[in-house]
Amino acid sequence: MLRIGNAQGFWGDSVDAPAMLLAQQPDLDYLTLDYLAEVSMSIMAAQRAKDPSLGYARDFVDVVKSLAPAWKAGSKGKLIANAGGLNPQGCASACAAALREAGCTHLRIGVVTGDDVLSILKSRPGDPLFKNLETGEPLSAVLDRIFTANAYFGSAPVVDALKQGADIVITGRTADPSLVAAPAIFHYGWSWEDHDHIAGALIAGHVIECGAQVTGGISTNWLDVPDAATIGFPFVEMEEDGSFVVTKPKAGGGCVNEQTVKEQLFYEIGDPGNYISPDARVSMLSLTVHDEGNDRVRVRGAKGSAATGSYKVSATYRDGYWAQGMLTIFGRDAVKKAKRCGEIVIERVRRAGYELDQHNIECIGTGACGPGLFPTPELQETVLRIAVHDSRKDAVDRFSKELAPLVTSGAQGVTGFSGGRPRVSPVFGYWPCLINKSEVPYKVEVVTI
Repeated sequence: MLRIGNAQGFWGDSVDAPAMLLAQQPDLDYLTLDYLAEVSMSIMAAQRAKDPSLGYARDFVDVVKSLAPAWKAGSKGKLIANAGGLNPQGCASACAAALREAGCTHLRIGVVTGDDVLSILKSRPGDPLFKNLETGEPLSAVLDRIFTANAYFGSAPVVDALKQGADIVITGRTADPSLVAAPAIFHYGWSWEDHDHIAGALIAGHVIECGAQVTGGISTNWLDVPDAATIGFPFVEMEEDGSFVVTKPKAGGGCVNEQTVKEQLFYEIGDPGNYISPDARVSMLSLTVHDEGNDRVRVRGAKGSAATGSYKVSATYRDGYWAQGMLTIFGRDAVKKAKRCGEIVIERVRRAGYELDQHNIECIGTGACGPGLFPTPELQETVLRIAVHDSRKDAVDRFSKELAPLVTSGAQGVTGFSGGRPRVSPVFGYWPCLINKSEVPYKVEVVTI
């Protein structure tokens, strides 16, 4: 049996979780950390533009420091993370320095590169594979604004790094479930034609890739989750036949049951009969989910077939600017007043010469997050939220200056303006497309500390 845990669901998740999970479950064979959402690369690109040594998840270096005591004490747990972002080598260098300082010079770091395909996309904007998968638009529509483009690697580079003796593997863009599938493929020696086994490991990876979501986070019955303040992170007990048990350490809060697992299984899944990963295509339709009690749920029956010949690419492009501001309005006719205040702000921006590309006025508490889903109560207070988007920075700058005047010129009952003018931020659009695998060779380098 192989124990693989995951203690980061995104860049910004609990920085204490990795060390906590390893302390609560010291027999883990592998610890995986997922840092990269679709927009993460554009944030990293902006950081790298200011400082070429950056472009990775700097939180990860602190995480590595927090794990050093366990490694010094003899832990054999290996670490796999896509924290490298746009600069895996820079991330590895920073981690190596931290580990040297901590006295962990016996460890080896595997670095995976090659996922940056920006130059390839720019060279062939008319390639049908580079059309936006969601809209069908040609890449030429955003060619002058494209910012980053990275292919989602699968398990193969990580497996190669482990074969070369890496204790820590740092990648750039890698498909989330592959971070878990890779150590299973390496440990059990599965061939790339063992599609059902790999499918099972990918399902395991999908179940724990969002960390605490499968231990009760954002679950339907979240209010009943035991001790949510100390909610634990999950791990799987992976079997050689591709089945697994998903569970959590006995210490800490949270829960793992049939409901939390089934909810996570269908999280962000378009077609459960054809879940496409770089390693295999997976069908969930034959899965069985059995709750064994005591926070243990067994999943088996995944079916796999050969992977496609292409990688998915996550590209981003510059898409103007945005800002949002909020005010609280209380008292009689609070919602009516809030809507009028919002309209006044947009009207004043218009009078200043800017017809905004997009704006949204909503009154929180009136069902704004799910319009039409629930009856609208008569409110005595509401929070006005105005968000705007425009290709012109000065248009959004003008909006940011029109909220504060409502404190004295708006409706009675206006309060809650304490954060200053709304911050104007760049917007990065998302451009998903495909690229032939043969055009994107990966490179693995294992370095000593």
